[in-house]
Amino acid sequence: MSKGKGFISEFKKFIMRGNVMDMAVGVIVGGAFTAIVTSLNKDILTPILGVFGGTDFSNLYIVLGSGEEAPVLAYGNFITAVINFLITALVIFCLVKGINAMNNRFSKKEEAPAPAAPTTKKCPYCKSTIDIEAVKCPHCTSDIAE
Repeated sequence: MSKGKGFISEFKKFIMRGNVMDMAVGVIVGGAFTAIVTSLNKDILTPILGVFGGTDFSNLYIVLGSGEEAPVLAYGNFITAVINFLITALVIFCLVKGINAMNNRFSKKEEAPAPAAPTTKKCPYCKSTIDIEAVKCPHCTSDIAE
């Protein structure tokens, strides 16, 4: 029995993880968004395109064969589905682009600290490293001009 309890608790742990819940919410919102885009295309854009071009894509088809039960190739529905996809992709692209622009505008950018002022310099005569304020090299005893 411990094997069954282990499986159930493992499944419960899997379901309750954040990424699975996020994915479920995404699928539900995506389904609702698809319905909105389909309505936009079917109820608004297709009639407008019909006024200008005289064509309603959903009514385009070819009957393959003859008779009442002849198969129908409804390529207009495919064109409508492609238009729905393109509209969906465009809207998502615009949303992501807008959200990224808002994040960039409102996020506090940490500026890199200015590099610290040097505290040492090289002696022009012996090339030893000496204090920046030194006027005489402690290694070669040369006078350092500023």
